[in-house]
This record gives sequence, structure tokens and C-alpha cells, in this order.
Amino acid sequence: MTFTEKTSPESVRRVACVGAGVIGGGWVAHFLGRGYDVTAWDPAPDAGARLRRLVDAAWPALEQLGPAPGASPDRLTVTDTLEEAVVHAEFVQESAPEKLELKRELLARLDAATPAGVVIASSTSGYPMTDMQTTAGGPGRLVVGHPFNPPYLIPLVEVAGGEHTDPGAVAWLSRFYERAGKSVITMDREVPGFIANRLQEALWREALHMVANGEATVADIDRSITEGPGLRWAVMGPMLTFALAGGEGGMAHMLDHFGPSLKSPWTRLEAPELDRELYDAVVSGCDAAAAGRTVADLVGERDRDVIAVLRATGRLPRGGDA
Repeated sequence: MTFTEKTSPESVRRVACVGAGVIGGGWVAHFLGRGYDVTAWDPAPDAGARLRRLVDAAWPALEQLGPAPGASPDRLTVTDTLEEAVVHAEFVQESAPEKLELKRELLARLDAATPAGVVIASSTSGYPMTDMQTTAGGPGRLVVGHPFNPPYLIPLVEVAGGEHTDPGAVAWLSRFYERAGKSVITMDREVPGFIANRLQEALWREALHMVANGEATVADIDRSITEGPGLRWAVMGPMLTFALAGGEGGMAHMLDHFGPSLKSPWTRLEAPELDRELYDAVVSGCDAAAAGRTVADLVGERDRDVIAVLRATGRLPRGGDA
């Protein structure tokens, strides 16, 4: 079924959030902070009170981030039924628990109740939309919108359609999220676990191996990130970080010298074969990400931003402090 938008991403004023747990409640807080009217529904008997407590707890952070004009927790309405939540919605964010059959049933129900031309996004952290849209009558408007906890504070959201999703719905959702203050990755294809979760899972798996084998404590592992590469990743990410490890030669020099260590038994994860295609893709990808900035430019940018992170997290005094 072809997707034809009911409302442009820039004109959306009313958002419905279905599922009001940690992620769904975080979405509610985010959309309220961006000045939207929000209707919410969750089947739990105490959902309304719990959701309002979550929003109240998040609001000081939203005030520091800078709420949109007119933003207020008072613009939240908790409804008694799913149908009431979505009847006037111009966008729907579903955040039900990670159970495939539940997701299928709920998305089909949302599709039946939501006005035509309204995109319905799922906050799934692992299921491809192709697996979730199987029972919906209008699968063309169903799109994954995978956030990170808490959604009101962490900007990233990954957008991916399924086999039966209309590309227009994917484009609409990416534009809407950008308008709503998110940093959007629009994926060209479905990948189980998406991008960031795949990377997090690799780190998590290796961390568990080290704990299980007595090679490191939980505190060691957390400190190894917060006091080490996590500081660089916060401003540059792993690819450009490794490109800088190659000095003036960039990623090509780094791969020439450290590529063979991919086969060293440092982790329990099987490394990909570093063939010419992968080599060229990584090098060219880093060149594109650098966007004309020299190594010196990138080093200066990284250093300034890492110092800013250190000061912001209280590890260095702020400028002018004693």
C-alpha cells in the first residue's frame, strides 16, 4: 500500500505514545519537551501515575537542555484505551515490550485504529520491521524508530523500514525525528540489532567473557571505557579515532600496521577478513567523515571536545573555576 502523508513532519502537533514503560515514558518526556501535545496509553493499571512520575523526574534535565516554547508536562493526556490515544494522532510511537507476537498484534491493532497517512514507529531494539508487520493491514506505514535510553537525553535514533514499508514513510519518519531534535541514522537495509546495538553487544559480550574468566572486574571494565576510549567515542566515534591512530597516514597507515592484529586472540569475536574491499571501504569512509579536515584539525577538535566532556562531567574544573 502506497504511503501518502496526512500531515507533514514539520506540521505535526499531536503525538501518541503507546507503551509507557522506561522507553515509552522517555519518548513521552522527549516529545513534551519539544512542545508537542502527547496522548499516551499503557495497559498497566498504574500506568498514568507511573508515567507522570517519570515525566516529572525527567523535566529538570529537559529544562537544562532547553525546552521548546510552550513545552509543558501539562500537555500530556493519558487515555483509557489505545483507540483514544491514536484517534487524533499525527504520529504514533509504539514502545511495547520486546516480544515478537505482542509487537505483531499491537502494530496490527494500531494500524487499524490510527488515521490513514499517519506513520507508526516501533521502538524495538532488535526485531526487523519485516518480522513485525506481518499481520498489519497497512504495513507500508510501519517503520522502526529505535531510540536509546533515555530517549529525552540521548539524541540517537535509528530508522529502518521492512520489506513492505513504503520508502516514503521511512523518509517522513527521518524528517520528523530531525524536526523533533533527534540525531537520525536512516538505514539502507535491515540489520538484526541495528547498528549501535550490534556494537554495544560486541563490547558487552567481551566484557562478560572477561568477568567470567576472572580477567577483569565490573569496575575495571566500566572504568576502562569511562576513563579511556569512551571519552574519544563521545566526540568522534571508533572509526575516526582509529584513523587518528595512524597519524599523518590516517586509516590506511593504521590498517597497514595494526590490521594483522585483528587475527590475534584478543577477543572471543571472529574478525572479518580484511580484504581489499573492506580495506578500501573503511579508508574511504574515514576520508568522507573527515570532510576535508586535516589530521591536525581533527586532533584539535578531538582534544577540545574531550576536555569539554571532562569539564562537563566534573573531572576538570570549568573555565574560571579555582
